[in-house]
Amino acid sequence: MSQRTDYPAGAPCWVETLQPDPKAAATFWAELFGWELAERTGPEPGPNYYIGRLEDSEVAGVGTAPAAGVSPDWKTYMRVDDVDATIAVAVQAGGLLIDDELPSVEGDRRALLADPAGAVFGINQRLAALRVNEPGAWSMSMLNTGDVRAATDFYGALFGWTTSTFDVGGIDMTMWHLPGYFGGEPSQPVPRDVVAVTAPLPDAEAPSRWDVNFWVHDADDIAARAEALGGSVVTPPSDQPPFREAVIADANGAPIAVSQLVLDA
Repeated sequence: MSQRTDYPAGAPCWVETLQPDPKAAATFWAELFGWELAERTGPEPGPNYYIGRLEDSEVAGVGTAPAAGVSPDWKTYMRVDDVDATIAVAVQAGGLLIDDELPSVEGDRRALLADPAGAVFGINQRLAALRVNEPGAWSMSMLNTGDVRAATDFYGALFGWTTSTFDVGGIDMTMWHLPGYFGGEPSQPVPRDVVAVTAPLPDAEAPSRWDVNFWVHDADDIAARAEALGGSVVTPPSDQPPFREAVIADANGAPIAVSQLVLDA
């Protein structure tokens, strides 16, 4: 388990899902992961936003979808010092601005962008996951893309990320590093400056996307409870040593990958 108090610019710092019915979605995920919910608003009345908390520490957000065309998929946000300046760099590097008028949450300035392959992600200046890498909390985000080279150029220009590759069953996976960053867990098998990973899509024409992963105590139990709560199991639990993993979704189809660490794997 990690408790974090701050994130440097360029580090993934927050995950959220934007939904047509945020209260229903927040209730689903809170019941599934054991969160307490806190409703948050900006300085002006606006759409509802719910923050999931574990032991009084923020772990994730559920908000109102701002416009048609913004899917309820979970979004990963990267910390930046200046949202407008980052938008300008992203557009110049071939990205696309999706929405820079998201409702303020606790005074935060946020925006949604898409990389050149269409994978949507967020940038913000304040919201942050204060509890990570434990059951019920976010552990890692993965970019699934059909053009790893283009992604390397784009995110390197935007956030200063560097890369290294490793083999998983004959597939070259890419780790994103943020030089100078120190996160993760002492026992993790990858360097602690790793901020995300990338998997190449088998079909280069398939939509690129950012996925999020949460740790859980029991992947089979989480899958069963997701269905009982009105969600679905996208990918049934299976062993991927040292984890047992599954992909689940809420009633609106917003997916999350879940991983159970199997200590005797």
